[in-house]
Amino acid sequence: MIPMEEETSLESIEKLVNHWVEGSDRDFNTMNNLYNSKDYSWSLFLGHLVIEKLLKALYIKNKHKHPIPIHDLTRIADRAGLECSVEQLNSLDTITTFNINARYEDDKQNFYLKCTKEFSEYWINQITELRLWIKSLL
Repeated sequence: MIPMEEETSLESIEKLVNHWVEGSDRDFNTMNNLYNSKDYSWSLFLGHLVIEKLLKALYIKNKHKHPIPIHDLTRIADRAGLECSVEQLNSLDTITTFNINARYEDDKQNFYLKCTKEFSEYWINQITELRLWIKSLL
């Protein structure tokens, strides 16, 4: 693997971008499967990964470097040079919380209760829209 922040060749960049996009696409399918099986909290956790991987692909495309290993979507978007609306930034902030809330025991129960069908459907739609937008930039 290429060291973090090291410049890479254009061929390597394309391979890395494709690697992240393919992973995001697999996670998108899993997110939808979890949502359809009514496992809402885990579907939203996967939704975070869908967007994180696409943002990291965009970072690699724009910066020709590996992104630093962070999970905060607004920070990744900023470092990738992505210009977002206030609404998009707010969505990225909220989606970032799905990573934390589904991962840590102290937060899991509260997050699970918050993830109603309606809440999850709204955020699955937001994730889907962001996914299409970011993919259009790749």
